[in-house]
Amino acid sequence: MKQNLKYKSLKTPLIFFSILAGIFTSCGGAKPADSALNEASLPKPNQVLAIIEMVNTHWQETHPEPASAFWHPAAYQTGNIEAYKVTGNQDFLNYATAWAEHNEWKGAKSDDKSAWKYNYGETDDHVLFGDWQIAFQTYIDLYTLEGSTDPSKIARAREVMEYQMSTPQNDFWWWADGLYMVMPVMTKLYQVTGNEQYLDKLNEYLKYSDSIMLDEETGLYYRDAKYVYPKHKSLNGKKDFWARGDGWVFAGLAKVLQDLPEDSKYRNAFEARYRRMAEALKAAQQPEGYWTRSILDPEHAPGPETSGTAFFTYGYLWGINNGILDAKTYLPVVEKSWKYLTEVALQENGAVGYVQPIGERAIPGQVVDVNSTADFGVGAYLLAASEMYRMVSDN
Repeated sequence: MKQNLKYKSLKTPLIFFSILAGIFTSCGGAKPADSALNEASLPKPNQVLAIIEMVNTHWQETHPEPASAFWHPAAYQTGNIEAYKVTGNQDFLNYATAWAEHNEWKGAKSDDKSAWKYNYGETDDHVLFGDWQIAFQTYIDLYTLEGSTDPSKIARAREVMEYQMSTPQNDFWWWADGLYMVMPVMTKLYQVTGNEQYLDKLNEYLKYSDSIMLDEETGLYYRDAKYVYPKHKSLNGKKDFWARGDGWVFAGLAKVLQDLPEDSKYRNAFEARYRRMAEALKAAQQPEGYWTRSILDPEHAPGPETSGTAFFTYGYLWGINNGILDAKTYLPVVEKSWKYLTEVALQENGAVGYVQPIGERAIPGQVVDVNSTADFGVGAYLLAASEMYRMVSDN
């Protein structure tokens, strides 16, 4: 892991605009892996680090108390932990650890397995509901970052997921968001334990998800079975794919591929699914760099949206950085989305705007503006920025 000088909070417009000045200049001292990277207009490493520090410090200073382990604070933590990995900022690590300790290294806290549920629920008996399981991603990351010295930190994750895998059910992931929440938990636990059942069940559960949400024509995912075309249509009668929903899936696939062994029997299928989504999403990107909330019908809910755009940007950057997506094809996508993320979504105090509020679909007429922000949107932004830093610093 690279260790870098810790930046101070960047709160003045002068400093903010000095960071953004030259964002789209060439990388200078970077060593691009191929001509596509050489020709791309990418930020310099110190510019990206400064943005990460500003965004994450702003969030943590304005939210000093540990939040719950439910999906949206936990989604923020998946970005926070990546920000720590690239900056080495101990404050970021301390913030994640305090959150994990506050939640007792658990998601939903019930110990009565006979009462565990996996339908939607915000209570402690919904242990098998993926929105409570996403917290395990960060717990596992904290465990591995410290050198695997305290197995109690992942004891609950293993207890819950191994109990789940012991049941005959396979319909746990019935909404698109769940693929980000839990797929990476399975591959992270595989990396820790070497237990192949995690990969087998991952594949089994995803097959069920595909059967109810995957659109074979486009390779995109409906948010859940309620939104499948033609039962549900967008404002203009089109297939209605929710940007953040597909953002969860695309980012989740990138995180799975990060930990899925190269020789896994499931590798080719996951890569093919991921590449197909990349191709479909590329065609739907708006000229301004963002994706609208209804991906294929921009008029349904027009205007910029940051959470889906940031998840897509992270997914593309990870794929390019790891040689799965062609740089020449997809760097132009990233250049446009990065321009949006840094020139429109990012505010001069470090806030991240244009994040659609909590929901499950693109809503015509819903206000999403510069003041619209949320923990999960900041997490997605940090994922994208951390992966951008890896691109410009490693090439």
